[in-house]
Amino acid sequence: MFGKIRDYVPVLVWGRHYNRAALSNDLIAALIVTIMLIPQSLAYAMLAGLPPEAGIYASIVPILLYAVFGTSRALAVGPVAVVSLMTAAAVGEVAQQGTAGYALAALTLAGLSGAILLAMGVFRLGFLANFLSHPVIAGFITASGILIAASQLKHILGIPASGHTLTQIVVSLVSHLGEVNVVTLLVGAGATGFLFWVRRGLKPLLVRLGVPAGAAVIATRAGPVAAVVATTAITWGLGLEDYGVAVVGAVPQSLPPFTVPSLSPDLVGALFVPAVLISVIGFVESISVAQTLAAKKRQRIDPDQELIGLGAANIGAAFTGGYPVTGGFARSVVNYDAGAETPAAGAFTAAGLAIAAVALTPLVYFLPNATLAGTIIVAVLSLVDFSILRKTWAYSPSDFYAVTATILLTLLFGVEVGVSAGVMLSIALHLYKTSRPHVAEVGCVPQTEHFRNINRHRVETDPSLVTLRVDESLYFVNARFLDDYLQDRLARDDGKIRNVVLMCSAINAIDYSALETLEAINHRLKELGIGFHLSEVKGPVMDRLKTAHFLDELNGKVFLSQYDAWRTLTGRPARSAAE
Repeated sequence: MFGKIRDYVPVLVWGRHYNRAALSNDLIAALIVTIMLIPQSLAYAMLAGLPPEAGIYASIVPILLYAVFGTSRALAVGPVAVVSLMTAAAVGEVAQQGTAGYALAALTLAGLSGAILLAMGVFRLGFLANFLSHPVIAGFITASGILIAASQLKHILGIPASGHTLTQIVVSLVSHLGEVNVVTLLVGAGATGFLFWVRRGLKPLLVRLGVPAGAAVIATRAGPVAAVVATTAITWGLGLEDYGVAVVGAVPQSLPPFTVPSLSPDLVGALFVPAVLISVIGFVESISVAQTLAAKKRQRIDPDQELIGLGAANIGAAFTGGYPVTGGFARSVVNYDAGAETPAAGAFTAAGLAIAAVALTPLVYFLPNATLAGTIIVAVLSLVDFSILRKTWAYSPSDFYAVTATILLTLLFGVEVGVSAGVMLSIALHLYKTSRPHVAEVGCVPQTEHFRNINRHRVETDPSLVTLRVDESLYFVNARFLDDYLQDRLARDDGKIRNVVLMCSAINAIDYSALETLEAINHRLKELGIGFHLSEVKGPVMDRLKTAHFLDELNGKVFLSQYDAWRTLTGRPARSAAE
């Protein structure tokens, strides 16, 4: 019983071996990540269209719950750029930004996302994320990064603008260019330029000055904090708010409040599809980061348990004034680099953010929105990767078209259309590729018992025998392709073919539709006086075939190896040991 509980509550496993060394490393990592998360949480809340405190609230209880239920030792859960953008797009369709209804819709979205993730974890549906191909995800994230950066330019320029697509945003920005606030522009451009320089130039400079590499990395990660402190001090000291510089303003000094998501059928129905998309994208991003970091320490990540951990985190956000969260790449890498040993580092980070929520929020009153916008722009532009277009074009044109379509649809029609298209394109791409499996006619490599493609190797063949190797499982999508391929091959025959062998070494499964196709092929070949045989059938496939009548009606034999089939059907003598 206890072992079953431990499967769903990983803290009971790693917590038993927690020691002073792990505590020390986790505390140091938590301190570094907390410093990084304060400005980042405020910025992402603004991106989601929520009050700044919502970002901090979404980074406290969710982190604690993930520490209990998650399996990654380094994953840092909280608001991330792409999910924040998707939240703004989804909630903006059902409520007006700045209203109580908007915040309630964000809570409800988090609750729905959490419930979906939990259900997927309980029913062990983590494999569904595999239907999103990496190129399509890369295209979606690239387009989202461009959209996010474009949406933040209004804060840099100090002008009103709106829109959920690139066209809408650009048109809105251009129409208000005459209203640019020069002071805001100076603050925003200065902060953004500084952050770009910090990301690329601070570490090399510090290393040249003799600073240890580890300390230089930490200083680089803390760059946004320096920008926040400097611009806040300048805005306060020079009274820039009087010159039209928009600031964060008053932020409540409190721990996350208890909130309750809405159960309104209309609201739940309107947000359900966006919640599914956010859950899938959030899980894919999170599991990718978690597995990458775990591999470096030879640790294991359980995708289904990760679904439960992320689901619990989102439900926690729904009941504590937050909005949808997931594992973030940047903060997780910082957490890992800072030496986090266990998920307890996340719990300590949550404690640090709770202290900040109670004691430090008055200090951000004069923090310019332009600085937060610059923080977002610098962070998301690092996600933009147009090299995926060149790589996919060179390797797989079909992947290139899928990536290109995802990028264009996301930019022109918004994130929901983009991610929906990405899911459908990934599935369509998979179905297209498996619907046309590679089928090779094979022959025997001289002096061996190996069989290879007759178009790629010098092999022995026999005019009376055709052996086809299908390099894919057979199911309803590709069964007809095999039938058509075989008919075309027989149509080219001059009447010499007496036997056909289906080499099954690469077939891992045969569904009922494919079984019916094999029965039809067997019947047709029998009428033509041609034997139909199978070779190298895998055990599970053979077990399934034995439950039907196909083997009883087979117009031929099932051979253990292709060499046995070759030798028996062509009358060739067995290869001697001397050969």
